[in-house]
Amino acid sequence: MSSRRDFLTSALAVVGGASLITSVQVRAEGHTAGAGAEEGAVNVSENMTIRRAIDRIVADIPGAPFGTTVDTVKSGDPEQPLKGIVTTMFATDEVIEKTVQQGANFIIAHEPTFYNHLDETGWLEGDKIFVFKKDLLEKNNIVVWRFHDYWHSFRPDGILMGVLAVMGWDKYYNAGAPEIITVPAISLRDIVRIAKKQMGIDKIKVIGDLSASCQRIVLSPGAAGGRRQIDLLRKYEPDLLICGELNEWETSEYVRDARHQGRQVSLIVLGHCVSEEPGMQALVPWLEARLKGVPVKHIPSGDPFMWV
Repeated sequence: MSSRRDFLTSALAVVGGASLITSVQVRAEGHTAGAGAEEGAVNVSENMTIRRAIDRIVADIPGAPFGTTVDTVKSGDPEQPLKGIVTTMFATDEVIEKTVQQGANFIIAHEPTFYNHLDETGWLEGDKIFVFKKDLLEKNNIVVWRFHDYWHSFRPDGILMGVLAVMGWDKYYNAGAPEIITVPAISLRDIVRIAKKQMGIDKIKVIGDLSASCQRIVLSPGAAGGRRQIDLLRKYEPDLLICGELNEWETSEYVRDARHQGRQVSLIVLGHCVSEEPGMQALVPWLEARLKGVPVKHIPSGDPFMWV
């Protein structure tokens, strides 16, 4: 398998004011996803287990399997036959219920299922919310597997490329410096507008002058942490940092002080879930190319917050 891929969004449909990715294509060094993965693709039979599907997925991740990773089975028996796959950001109760309705039994989630990074559950014993979710998974024989470290370790990063494609910036990807892109000059206001439309976001937190021109953009979806985000600002001195979420005593305060000192840097905070969702949508054709005949569907977990 080639180690370099381009993820391209080929169609966007606007439904109820929010953009949904309806087709994401994956190219591998000038070949289609199907052709690029054909050699190692698995043709699914009734005897194919979820465990075998996991092994096939991991086989295309550089350096995998990892000795230490959060990408483990969180619920269910992976030795059962595979019926169908759902990709999502969080395996919420709602996503689990929709998975059952789809007739699928394998959820690939990017983030934790049980409210903490390592999915430790001892501290939740007897908790009504935890017990309900655990029972919901068990009674429906649903396997949940996390795909976080591996997808970020793919080259290029699967989450990053999914987001770049949705924003229309995938052509500016630079393998030598994947954290930063240089785009034609665009106002901060227009970037906010595009992000809200293409990613289906109601409200976005912003620090900066909306009329400011942006070209050098650091894109850091998810929650890289304050030190990592600030290190990227120090390294690249961009016009704009776009992140998923942050601690409000770290990166945002650094940007506020930088602006007070006369530095023209802006900040956009998208929200964690919505900032990485396109990368899990982009996983669908990637999986279809490797697991021939498996029904694969993306069910967005969506933003848990409402704006009042």
